Amino acid sequence: MDFALSAEQQQIEEMVSEFVDEEIVPRAAEIDETDEFPADLLDEMAELGLLGMPFPEEYGGAGLDYHSYAIGLEHISRGSGGVGTIVAAHTSLAGNMVYAFGDERQKETYLEPLALGEEIGAFALSEPQAGSDVPAMDTTAERDGDGYLIDGGKLWTSNGSVADTVIVFAKTDPDAGNEGISSFLVRPEEDDGFVVENTEHKLGDKGCPTAELRFDDVYVPEERRLGEEGRGFVHALKTLNGGRITIAARGVGIARAALDEAVAYATDREQFDQPVAEFQSIQHKIADMDTKLQAAKLLMHKAADLKIRGEDFVKEAAQAKLYASEVSREVANEAIQIHGGYGYTSDFPVERYYRDAKLNEIYEGTSEILRNTIADQVLE
Repeated sequence: MDFALSAEQQQIEEMVSEFVDEEIVPRAAEIDETDEFPADLLDEMAELGLLGMPFPEEYGGAGLDYHSYAIGLEHISRGSGGVGTIVAAHTSLAGNMVYAFGDERQKETYLEPLALGEEIGAFALSEPQAGSDVPAMDTTAERDGDGYLIDGGKLWTSNGSVADTVIVFAKTDPDAGNEGISSFLVRPEEDDGFVVENTEHKLGDKGCPTAELRFDDVYVPEERRLGEEGRGFVHALKTLNGGRITIAARGVGIARAALDEAVAYATDREQFDQPVAEFQSIQHKIADMDTKLQAAKLLMHKAADLKIRGEDFVKEAAQAKLYASEVSREVANEAIQIHGGYGYTSDFPVERYYRDAKLNEIYEGTSEILRNTIADQVLE
């Protein structure tokens, strides 16, 4: 059992970490305050290959394994939770859908610009009455000549208002339940009837636009259906399983940022003529924070390793995402406590970490749904 990173993984970690410290961390507070999509920052990341890390070079990607990608996303999220979500939605969801289920022409046409960072991707699954209950969706895709007419709406679509390619799930057979859902490549700039209704005002995760989308009889040619008709639900679940590893990485990154900030503050802040880090109560908090962080990181690495090996990782991905999500919130909460009154103000970043961390427990499988998934795997 070897817990050491390979030479290549260490190189990737150093490169991404340096970029995050130099380019993302100094911008993070501004991104959080303005809630503007940092397009220029994404361009810089694209030049470094950070928007196509896990995809083969033949499709414009960096050719890294999923483990290296998770490490990279951990550091990006350490810099900004919102930027971490932009990359995860673009790569783990939209990009992976095309890579895993697209045909060769679709990969060359749609995956390559996503992997190169020339375009941004989004994954439109949730609806007002269909969040965790995916089959309850109302969006339909009816046959129309050599294509489909998509009609309906989606909520909570990360990158939805800035995406060049949106993976849209719709019912091609409303009476077939899970087996009646298909997925499509929608191109907002090309397809009439695509409407961005609004973008949400959120607690955290700023900089990543979360959009409400509407499809008014959007015509999509058959060549832009992903995979076989009726396989969309299965493909969505498989994609989300992989995505949970990277949301775990996002949680680890936020927890790391919160812990580092808490340690720095506790070492510098003096009360009763000594640094507060010398008080045992603070030391115990920091000990617990670091222990939880390390455990979450190991769960994330284990799930990524199983995925790379081609082994089943459904339970491990759910466990990693569940635990890292809760740990990120808990560590950020304790970082605020260590800062005292200062931690409750925007003068210090720990309150931002707390707001960004909360999302981990909700998107790409709520903590409640993940516990169901884990129990099903244990009890089967």
